[in-house]
Amino acid sequence: MQIRPFQPSDEEAVVALWRQCGLTRPWNDPYKDIARKLTEQPELFLVGTVDGRPIATAMIGFDGHRGWVYYLAVAPKYRKQAHGTALMREAEQLLIARGCPKINLLVRSSNAGVIDFYRALGYSQDESVSLGKRLIPDN
Repeated sequence: MQIRPFQPSDEEAVVALWRQCGLTRPWNDPYKDIARKLTEQPELFLVGTVDGRPIATAMIGFDGHRGWVYYLAVAPKYRKQAHGTALMREAEQLLIARGCPKINLLVRSSNAGVIDFYRALGYSQDESVSLGKRLIPDN
């Protein structure tokens, strides 16, 4: 797998990948999420490719205090081949290079397999509660 920044020509394949991986939700328009990311740190939106085709993604951000990872996805056909690990390691290195002291991510509590994946990479559950408020509706 080759890792590179997202390119506009990746959009349809990336959205299809996210849908295939169950990452999309009715209240989040994935096209709007991509457009928003491209306005802030677009170089931190990574795509993993095999034979030039997107098979994995990671959307990374750094706000000066914490780093965040969203939309980590690996096509089911390519799982268990260390592609997710490679993307996370690249995300960590990009954040370290920016002076980021800690990385955070959100995983749905029902997704035990993904929680185990992150635990194997050294991530642990923080003693905090995630709260959210929609400011701009996507629908």
